[in-house]
Amino acid sequence: MDDTALCELSASAAVALMASGELTAEDYATALLARCGQGAHLNAFISLDVSQVLEQARAADAHRAAGRPLGLLHGLPVPVKDSVNTRDYPTTGGTNALREFRPATDAACVALLREAGAIVLGKTNLHELSFGWTSTNTAFGAVRNPHDPTRIPGGSSGGTAAAVAAGMAPLGVAEDTGGSIRVPAALCGLFGFRPTTGRYPSTGVVPMTALFDQVGPHARCMDDIMLFDAVMTGDASSIAPALLAGLRIGLCRDFHFAGLDAGVAAAVEDAIARLQAAGVVMVDVELPGLAALTDAACMPILFHDTLPSLADYLAMHDAPVSLAEVQAQVASPDVQAALSLCAQFNDGPDTGYVTARDMHRPALQRLLAACFVEHDIAALLFPTTMVTATPIGSDSMVTINGVDVPFATAIGRNILPGSTAGLPGLVMPCGRTGGLPVSIELDGPAGSDRQLLAIGMAVAALFPTVTAASLAGS
Repeated sequence: MDDTALCELSASAAVALMASGELTAEDYATALLARCGQGAHLNAFISLDVSQVLEQARAADAHRAAGRPLGLLHGLPVPVKDSVNTRDYPTTGGTNALREFRPATDAACVALLREAGAIVLGKTNLHELSFGWTSTNTAFGAVRNPHDPTRIPGGSSGGTAAAVAAGMAPLGVAEDTGGSIRVPAALCGLFGFRPTTGRYPSTGVVPMTALFDQVGPHARCMDDIMLFDAVMTGDASSIAPALLAGLRIGLCRDFHFAGLDAGVAAAVEDAIARLQAAGVVMVDVELPGLAALTDAACMPILFHDTLPSLADYLAMHDAPVSLAEVQAQVASPDVQAALSLCAQFNDGPDTGYVTARDMHRPALQRLLAACFVEHDIAALLFPTTMVTATPIGSDSMVTINGVDVPFATAIGRNILPGSTAGLPGLVMPCGRTGGLPVSIELDGPAGSDRQLLAIGMAVAALFPTVTAASLAGS
């Protein structure tokens, strides 16, 4: 295989070739590193040590040659979001004050990856402190979308998404508090999986709130999403594709489908038609009060918990700076503004927070849980975002069908209920409009992760295989 073919391999296929000896880990890493160099203009990485990656690849080859047991990710280079602790790279959180911060130990998810034989392929760029959906990072530079470098890749895990979409790696580590796995997956045309909150370990990750934070994967195929799930959970038992005939999927059209960009709407309706042709039963559902409950639960918790959580993280991992120093050195204006709001939420009585945590969020969870049961549906399906990737710098208002819509609404409206309630959410590319990817998201009941992955396998087979974005002419 030439380098182009190697960079198109799925993680599952690459690991199989390396495990059999048909491909050396060093040759594979060399091809991916060359691709990283070709895509340097995307600014996907904050740090990447070429010699370290190659040294670990050679060690993987020696491990195999010695006849030692091989893990599920033998020799696989995996890019890791730079909010996830790694013992051999700085963990910057995308912010100036942590440029030289080197945690003593790996995050729990990274430790599991290494135990499975993976190699850390550098640390990927992100929205500063993970507080945004663009990955336009003033401290480390904007990440660019491989499908159109003038546009955002989504955030906050934009660097991981850009790297995987551009063929720099087949599988990457992202993290999601309020869409940070799913938005970049959607805008970069990838599969992205946010599991039920708590399914994967999130210790050793720059936090926002323990109620929402969850690591998860970006990949170009469902096999690799399931491979990541097997490593994180320790359950490598096979998952068979769900039977689509008779499968009941819910559509809440008055919420999730309102005001969509026309091109996005057309691509999603085509996806729904494909599912119906395969025998899926689409069930119209109503979720009264969904927007109000999400608003009442999400932001009060997020704004209240972020600063105390960050302070605890800095202390726990012996960071060389204080919370005040981190705040003072934040470079991105939108993150400065967000942290100012966080400070206000921590000034005075926290009755609003307690109400959000103990009343509104449980009410949201009950509303969604009842919807799955009462309508006998396996999942809710909706467009992940209302629009495709927007131009870099256009993060205030978005014009949709001639109407100005707040950027936060266009990107966040559909994704926030699921992550606020802690549901598993699977993003899948379903088409394109204007040359840019469009995706659907499937949210299942809490704890239904394996069933949702089985549905994802079956649904993915109805759509074209995802290939790496071309870097020709860049």
